[in-house]
Amino acid sequence: MTSDVPAQFSIVTLVVADLERSALFYRDLGWEQRGDLAEGITWFKTSGTWVGLFGHEALAEDAGLEATPQAELPVYRGITLALNLGSREAVDRAFAHVERVGGRLVKAPEALSWGGYSGYFADPDGHLWEIAHAPGFPIDEQGRIEIGG
Repeated sequence: MTSDVPAQFSIVTLVVADLERSALFYRDLGWEQRGDLAEGITWFKTSGTWVGLFGHEALAEDAGLEATPQAELPVYRGITLALNLGSREAVDRAFAHVERVGGRLVKAPEALSWGGYSGYFADPDGHLWEIAHAPGFPIDEQGRIEIGG
């Protein structure tokens, strides 16, 4: 069945207070950057989508909304982004790298009752990321996972 709204998720855009600082953080993770910071937005390539970074006020204006002052944004915003890796050791190495480049450890990786292993960190703007090893979600050659039905 086709849809007028195809499930072709292509970009998640994160609002940031300081575009250069946030771009440096993601570059320091080793992610490939595209775009010109001078244009006020930049993107980082992931396995199947892009992560965009855009100024807080600029994104609100682009969407035709009034921006909530960033100082009032809650620490927990009801969303997380996830990186799934092939092993517990890969998760531990990723967390060590995140901390070296300035990410804030929110919850250290731990073994979970369903057999997985995960933890959480926050980027410089408080966006919550999970890094996990989920044995039931095989990872393909492009780094994408498969979730069974």
